[in-house]
Amino acid sequence: MTKRCVVGYDLNEKNCQISYYNENMEEPETMEVASDNYQIPLILGYYKDHWVYGQEAKQLMEFGEGNMITDLFQKAVKRKKVQVGDKIHDGVWLLSKFISLTLKHFEEIDCITFSVPYTNVDMSKMLKGIGRHIGVPGERVYVQDYKESFCQYMFYQPKELWQYESALFYCDAQEIRAYMLRRLNTTGGRRSDMFVTVEEVANAHMKELEAIYPVLNEDKAKDADESFKSFIQNVFDKKVVSSVYLTGEGFENNWYPNSLRVLCNGRRAFIGNNLYSKGACYSSMRYAQKYDEGPIYLDGTKLTEQISLRMRIAGQEGWYPIVSWGTHWYEADGQWEVLLEDTSDIEIHIETLTGEELRVESIPLEGLPQRNDYSLRLQIEVMFMDEQTCMLRFKDMGFGEFYPASDFMIEKELHLGGINGQFNSLS
Repeated sequence: MTKRCVVGYDLNEKNCQISYYNENMEEPETMEVASDNYQIPLILGYYKDHWVYGQEAKQLMEFGEGNMITDLFQKAVKRKKVQVGDKIHDGVWLLSKFISLTLKHFEEIDCITFSVPYTNVDMSKMLKGIGRHIGVPGERVYVQDYKESFCQYMFYQPKELWQYESALFYCDAQEIRAYMLRRLNTTGGRRSDMFVTVEEVANAHMKELEAIYPVLNEDKAKDADESFKSFIQNVFDKKVVSSVYLTGEGFENNWYPNSLRVLCNGRRAFIGNNLYSKGACYSSMRYAQKYDEGPIYLDGTKLTEQISLRMRIAGQEGWYPIVSWGTHWYEADGQWEVLLEDTSDIEIHIETLTGEELRVESIPLEGLPQRNDYSLRLQIEVMFMDEQTCMLRFKDMGFGEFYPASDFMIEKELHLGGINGQFNSLS
């Protein structure tokens, strides 16, 4: 039984993988399900009123016993209904059951980050709901895609490995995809901030891969090696690459010796299949420790604007963000309480990474009761209607038994520049 820890959970259509960390460990470890095997097949089994998962469920399926449920990821995403025995279960419930069984060895999870091939508002809501169902508070459940997991993984590697660009190659039985981690050119933001992104820069469907995977065919392997070598050379053309990472089941057979020599020419190369779960675990470490230093990951789905209020926190006065750039708009809602000094309005600063111009908005507090300094307690609530519309709500909460709450409430709608168009201008 593993006690209090943070978890990174790689989840895709075929398998899941779990990395974890606690304060007694030097770095995250990946949970082994067998000797040198970290992948858990995404299969549920139901036999004699008992649920099983992974390899055990796979064995039942091979023996033709009990009820087997496959394609759990897609069934959950599409909200399909599945009959198991004499009961009908929702696809999200089945995926939640699978996840809870895989995490049964963890006594208490402080924070969990799910790493998935893609993310959107529906995926985020589904996985946050599953996180709450297995006992992790909703505010401690995070969702990120594979590209961000690669980025978070790199943040914890030696700086020389991502001093310039860093490459990730993924290979399965049919195709190879190439990704690059690179720094963004921003005009806004603090000078100390570093903004980075991961982009898919190339992909190729290689017929030769079908012949060499999973059984190696020597002649086809040579052809595939030459094709992959040309693919690498095109990807690396006019780029300075510090390190290369190979992941995916297609790289398990050593069919690419000539390509490997190109990959390792003047750079470090690594191979493994636990990069995404470890990257998610590193994210969980940052969230649990409230660690805000280091690079900020951006992509076409994240906000490139930041909304700040002037506040004094722990004796330090400054402009503090209530909405931070690098956040998904559907995860940017929040609520705070502040003590107000004698003021007639609240000033808001909106910074954008696509320009140096600072936008200032003023919210008048007409109708707010007159009280002594620091006895005006306001609730500030941030609600995003969509990626371009943010609603701010200010509400009088009173001050204990001394001052009851009034009916004062004022709202301010902010129109932002959206996401994709702004992000594209940073490239």
